[in-house]
Formats: sequence, structure tokens, C-alpha cells
Amino acid sequence: MHLSCDAAIIGGAFSGAATALLLKRRNPALHVVIIEKSEAFDRKVGESTTEVSSCFMTRVLGLTNYLGHHQLAKQGLRMWFARSEDEAFDDCAELGARFNSRMPGFQVDRATLDEHVLSLAVAAGCEVIRPAKVVKFNLSGAEGNLLDLLENGESRQVLARWVVDASGRAAVIARKRGYLQPMPEHPVNSLWARFTGVKDWDSIELREKFPQWANATVAARGWATNHLCGPGWWVWIIPLKGGDVSVGLVYDERLYTPPDGAAIGERILAHCREHPIGREILAEAEVIEGDARAFSQLTYRVTQVMCEGWACVGDAAGFIDPLYSPGLDFCAFTAQSVANAVADACAGKAVDVRDYNRRFAFCFQSWFDCIYRDKYYYIGDAEIMAAALLMDVATYHLGPVKQVYSDPATMFGAFPFDGFAGRVAAKFMAFYNRRLVAIARKRIAAGTYGAQNAKWRLLFPGFTHEPKQSGRLLFSGIRRWLWMEIKALCQRQKTKAAPAAETAKEPEHAG
Repeated sequence: MHLSCDAAIIGGAFSGAATALLLKRRNPALHVVIIEKSEAFDRKVGESTTEVSSCFMTRVLGLTNYLGHHQLAKQGLRMWFARSEDEAFDDCAELGARFNSRMPGFQVDRATLDEHVLSLAVAAGCEVIRPAKVVKFNLSGAEGNLLDLLENGESRQVLARWVVDASGRAAVIARKRGYLQPMPEHPVNSLWARFTGVKDWDSIELREKFPQWANATVAARGWATNHLCGPGWWVWIIPLKGGDVSVGLVYDERLYTPPDGAAIGERILAHCREHPIGREILAEAEVIEGDARAFSQLTYRVTQVMCEGWACVGDAAGFIDPLYSPGLDFCAFTAQSVANAVADACAGKAVDVRDYNRRFAFCFQSWFDCIYRDKYYYIGDAEIMAAALLMDVATYHLGPVKQVYSDPATMFGAFPFDGFAGRVAAKFMAFYNRRLVAIARKRIAAGTYGAQNAKWRLLFPGFTHEPKQSGRLLFSGIRRWLWMEIKALCQRQKTKAAPAAETAKEPEHAG
């Protein structure tokens, strides 16, 4: 069986279905075929949106009503720290918002979200071949691209003017062509599972047990993405519609080794119960059997994400780190950009493939250098992370969030850090991240790392893309960073002065 089409999309989950939907909206006459290997979607690691990906889903894809009825509203993120596993629950340091979020965000079950977006693509006129697996492909650019499929045990071929790889971590084109590369400079691994019996963060039980802790904020802690943080690792705790809770451990293998064990869920629980917050919240948690995963080499890059006749979107174009939930952001930017490129190419317009690859590579590398490079060295120190959180999230709102909300219909076609202003911001962010890493290393050497991980809270009013609000929080983060620089400098001078004083006393003792 032979099928010809304008665009064949490998993968029907969020990235692939969104790209297909945008293509059909741009040009309803295009014949778009989606090739999906599974009969039903499973749950993905990413289950939390940001302000950018929420803007894409609500303002571009039009999912506001669906998200409001079928997913949970997200109330920002919170981070929890402890000096030791014996710390009192209500003494643990807390970073987070004092009030509920002022911008849209969602805790999403990806299995149901992916299915819904795919149904919208079908309703828009896309053809779905499912379940079907791409067993071989020949990408010939202008001469056409031939895909060999296996559908229900039978062979089938699809001839497409363009092929879009939305196969996620499978990254079929990048792996086949040797474009996928691991990132040894960021050796991050992950274990995750879903649980029942997780305590309600906002329950009467905890309110009566820890009244001061409960009254410290009016925000709904339970609907936030809660993070337990320690040296070289962090844990997400994310609620899902229906009562299940996703819990995942992410760690830098240079700095931390998780508990041994055969069962992933039990290993996660063993780790979390060494943290005072995790021990309380997950005291009665039970793992949902068959709903657990483990990923090594979580981070990878793709050196070429577009060529004449094909392109990669979403995780098929690379993945950095789940902290701050950037995965769906990259899905949004790449889906819109590739949909624009394919629609233009099918209309006979030129597509600057070289410029696209250059801009994407710069965005990907800058995002890594600005936010994630060696971050696990300081992620377990509450004082350092307070400065990082304020600066990271403020620059995010003043940059990408402000960008996409200014014109959602077009600005997802531009990558973060594009242009002169973006390059300046990237240099500033990469610089302060390096300095925070240096401060953390000094604290580790001095034995003072995490000394401020208890008996205080940073509860800020919340971020928006309005310059006044996020600008104030940015400068608050800069002040905290500079104060730590001053303290580190004073400590260094004190250390140098001590040997000098001892030397000056030596002749007196000798006399």
C-alpha cells in the first residue's frame, strides 16, 4: 500500500499532534499524515507546564476550556530544604509564592492531554495511521521522503514532501543519522513513579499538627510542583487529576547515588523518606504498579534539527533537564517554527535551514549554560537557590514569557535568546550561574554547605511578565547573590589573615 502526502509526522503525542494541527490551520489543503506507534498513549515524565507552554496551549492551540475541565491548575513551584534528615518538618526552609499563581499553569496527565490534541488534529483533517511503526526511511529532500511502515503486521509505504520527527526520546532521525549526542557535562539521571495515599499538603491534619507552617502562606501548597532539594539531587511531587501523584528523583551522578533496590517505586520512597518533608508527605504512599520508569543519560542534544525535507520537534530535537519544566516549552517553540517552515516550503517559499539550525543550537546551548550547567552543585543549598530561583524565574518572565504573550500567534516562531538583547541576557545569566556554582564549591570545601537550610522561608508575591513586578524580584535575587559574594570574600580574607597572624607570633614564642 502506497500513500502520498505533503507532511508525514512520526509520533502523534503532544509535539507531533500540535505540529499537525498548526499545519492544517495554516493551510487546510495540506495532506498531513500522523504515524503513531501506540494504540493508546502512556504517561510521560513531563507533567507540569510553565507560563510559556501554558500560553501556547491556551492562546495558540485553544485548549483553555479543556485544561480547565480535565487537568489541574498549577500553583507555581515550591522548594524544600533541610540541614539533616532529623530536621523538624516545620523547620525546613521553604522557597515559594505567598499567593496563588497570577498566570496560567497546569499539572497535566500527558496521556489524556496527548490524546485530546491528537483528536483535534484529526478533526482538523489530519490522517492518522495507528498503531504503526517506522521501520526504515529514506530522506531525499526535494525528491521526496519514503517511509516504510509496519501497520498491524503489514508493510506500508508513505511518500512525503516533508517528514517531521516527533518521536520523543526515540529521536529516530537524529539517532539514525548520528546527530544525537549525549551531554557528559551534565550527567543527570532520573527515577519516577506514581503513587496513591500521598498526604494532602493543605489538609486539616497538617494544619492542626503544624499550625505556624500552615499559616505561613495562603497559597495552595498541594497544587504546586513541590520540590525536595538536596546536594546533587531534587525530587518533584506533582498532583494529577483523579488523585494520583507523580514523584520523581533527578540526580547528578557525579554528586549523588540513589538507594539500591530492584523496584523503582520503593527506591524513590526510600530516598524521599530521608528528607523530613518527604517522610511526612509520603508516609502512607503506595506505588502504582507498572507505572514507573528509570532514565539514564536524561540529557542529550541534536546537532542538526532541520534539513531540506525534514525537521525535528519536541524531545526529538534534544532535552536538557526537567527542573523548571522546560520540555513543553521546547515542544511549543519547535512545533510552531517547524509548522511555519513546512507550510512555507509546501507553498513554494524558501526555508533558510542553516539559519534555523544555528538559532536553535544557540538557544539550546544558552538555555543549558544559563540555567543548568553544574546547577546540581548548589541545588541543595537553600540560600544559594533562593538567589538562583529569583533570578532564573524573573529573567524567564521578562524574556520568554513576555515575548510569547506579546503576540502568541507569531512569537512562538522565534526562539528565546534570539537577537542582541537575548545574547546579552544569556551572558548575564550564564555569568551569575557560574558564580553561584563557585560559591557552592567554596561552601562544600569549608563544610558550610546547606547551613542555612532551616528556620526561614522566602515567600514572594508571585511572578508576572510585567517589568515592574518581575524586575523587583530580579533585583532581590541579585542582592542576595552579591551578599553571598561579599561573605565569601570576607571568609577568604579571614582565612588568609589567620596564617599570617600565626607567623607573626612565632618569633615571640621562640624567644
